[in-house]
Amino acid sequence: MKNYIKIIALGSVLSLASCSDLLETEPRQSLTPESALADVDGYESVLAAAYGGVRGFGNYGQTLMIAPEIMADNLRIIANTGRYIGQEVNADRAHMGLWGNYGSINQTNIVIAGIDEIEGDATRKNRIKGEALFLRSIYYFDMAKVYGYEPGKEVNGWDKSVILRTTPTLGFSDADFRERVTNRALYDQIESDLTTAIGLLPTAGLGSAGVYRVTKGAAEALLARVYLYDSKFTEAAAMASQAMATFGLTNDGTGLATPANYVDAFSTYPNPESLFEVEIRSVDWSTVDGVNNSMCTLTANVFNSAQFIVTASDELLATYEDGDVRRDTWVETTRSGAAGTVYRSAKWLGTKGDFLENLPIIRAAELYLIRAEARYRTNDAAGARSDLNALRGKRGLAAVDAGLSGEALFNQILTERRLEFALEGHRWFDLKRNGLTITKHGDNEPVPYSDYRILAPLPQGEIQLNELLVDNPGYN
Repeated sequence: MKNYIKIIALGSVLSLASCSDLLETEPRQSLTPESALADVDGYESVLAAAYGGVRGFGNYGQTLMIAPEIMADNLRIIANTGRYIGQEVNADRAHMGLWGNYGSINQTNIVIAGIDEIEGDATRKNRIKGEALFLRSIYYFDMAKVYGYEPGKEVNGWDKSVILRTTPTLGFSDADFRERVTNRALYDQIESDLTTAIGLLPTAGLGSAGVYRVTKGAAEALLARVYLYDSKFTEAAAMASQAMATFGLTNDGTGLATPANYVDAFSTYPNPESLFEVEIRSVDWSTVDGVNNSMCTLTANVFNSAQFIVTASDELLATYEDGDVRRDTWVETTRSGAAGTVYRSAKWLGTKGDFLENLPIIRAAELYLIRAEARYRTNDAAGARSDLNALRGKRGLAAVDAGLSGEALFNQILTERRLEFALEGHRWFDLKRNGLTITKHGDNEPVPYSDYRILAPLPQGEIQLNELLVDNPGYN
């Protein structure tokens, strides 16, 4: 275990040697963390590696986009390649596994711990540190969602989250075994990191090339999302408003994609609604990554060698209202071996060529829906309806009923989220964080919120190595 941690830490530095002119002056075998991190360029190289984890196929490159959709009710399997078969029926231990995030977290810890100690331009150093704080936050937040309950939503008092590490592991003396912290402790760390990041980061225009890196507005948007999950609804509404102001989004929806350009926006780079988007270039993939693992290959048949294994569920398609442009992100087609009409995604088309596309991780529409839900929870039904209508007007739909309130209003907010973010990885988490039963498509059995399968199991190898680790209930 300690050797494994050490390798991750040193490898994240030494494998990036070519990124800095300074590092080229020494033989590779003589490089140490001290020499590799002697200047700002070295830390920026480690930061680049931390960014790379976000696009990994076990992260937002695939798993965090598809699994939360098929584990709920938005997708169904149309070709058995062995992928997501267990997740579709919520089989025992068929979940999302994000324990590998610790490698990327350690990279962010290296940056956060050391960047202040070196010489260099203060503005650049602040930006690098702010980006690392954001990335550490999103890695931990995703793990918190998968392995633990949200604070205040615990079942039978189970409040364990994941192991928290905020200092780098660079060798044997740094490595140790730890218990899982509480969900409250982890959320406090995430919120603290994002609050600090906001004060360090620059701004960028909505949908501009600046959103390929973390910005102040992206950190505000992520913090608004975290507050929503944490049931801090007043703070969520305020932070969503703050992020909207940072990006120039107005209360009437100005800045959102229109019905005329909504679908095409997903084949435009960056997406005009992007607040944070991961840019993927051909050099970031091997020759087989796209055809084997990309969102495009699994969700569409626009290339002959595509796998095309998932399609929209009948229940999702039936949820769209007439005139909703979001329905156009599903295109009628056929697939050999799949009976009847199926639908390919128009969000993930590999428009950059050979299955290659960017990943819009946070979009502007989410800020309106975060604020709508937060306002509903703070008894501001009028404000919630206003935010829904601002979004619906940009999706080709009429305003909701002027008297919509109570549970009907809440259900409408969840429906808008379901439709807006189909195939963007929100559906399972939206149901879970609200303590709701996980609804399913077809004859698949729903998963009650009290069911142990709501939480993912910890990796067995980690439990065997670390006697302080206790698995989630139900996986004994």
